[in-house]
Amino acid sequence: MSEGIAPRRRRAVVETSAGGVVFRRGPGGTRYLLIRDPYGNWGLPKGHVEDSESYEEAARREVTEETGLPRPRVVRALPTIDWYFRAGGRLIHKTCHFYLMESVSGEPVPQEAEGITACAWEHADAALATITYDNARAVLKAATELVEELSAA
Repeated sequence: MSEGIAPRRRRAVVETSAGGVVFRRGPGGTRYLLIRDPYGNWGLPKGHVEDSESYEEAARREVTEETGLPRPRVVRALPTIDWYFRAGGRLIHKTCHFYLMESVSGEPVPQEAEGITACAWEHADAALATITYDNARAVLKAATELVEELSAA
């Protein structure tokens, strides 16, 4: 390589997703929905935003597709997270927009065709201890605090 010429850097492929922190109130208290992904990790339902969708529409669609729950009610936007990872030798920069959603009926069924292997309702402490990804845990923590604030109001 010649002096003074910097090597070309490949830019990361940008991907945008949306998802939800789904909660349900019941006699045993408030529970939060987690999914187990194809890698055996516990996280939150999310997926790619399609061309004509808003982030909120994509989040509701993805939650319904991945869990089988009827379209949950969106309560409020939550923090957006981003991270980098490699797939197929490419660097991906993913951003995910999350929404707090309430579900009042139906039992979750994992979308096996997409590699979702389980769905589980957990109380806040158990959900925070179970979730695998630190950035998703931070979103879940923000969601549990918001649900507590809304319940107290």
